[in-house]
Amino acid sequence: MGEATEPNGLASGSATNSGQPYREQRSVPRYNFIAHVDVIEPASDTRISARVSEISRKGCYIDVLVTLPIGTIIQVKIVRDQGSFNTRGKIIYVQEGMGMGVAFVDVAEDQLKLLDSWLLEIAS
Repeated sequence: MGEATEPNGLASGSATNSGQPYREQRSVPRYNFIAHVDVIEPASDTRISARVSEISRKGCYIDVLVTLPIGTIIQVKIVRDQGSFNTRGKIIYVQEGMGMGVAFVDVAEDQLKLLDSWLLEIAS
């Protein structure tokens, strides 16, 4: 997208809108955000190591070639140098061979505070 990236790996605070079918449905801005993510699908113990490329207060986009089905409940651990954000998620859309959109589910209060601090940093 041609935006400057800061030393912490974050793009310099511009909102983005990928995932064409969901663009108009978003109630919060989504930001460019590059970080490592570990995804675990508990029912089959499938583990995926991937990259988050966008994040919002309600979800994220995970860049991954092999996706899981829409509706799958997963455990998400996003890791950056300032800590890790852990929550359950639900896959809400898939772009085959590219990635998947994940909605965060039942985020613990301490995790939401961490996410809010990341979003504040990105937006400033």
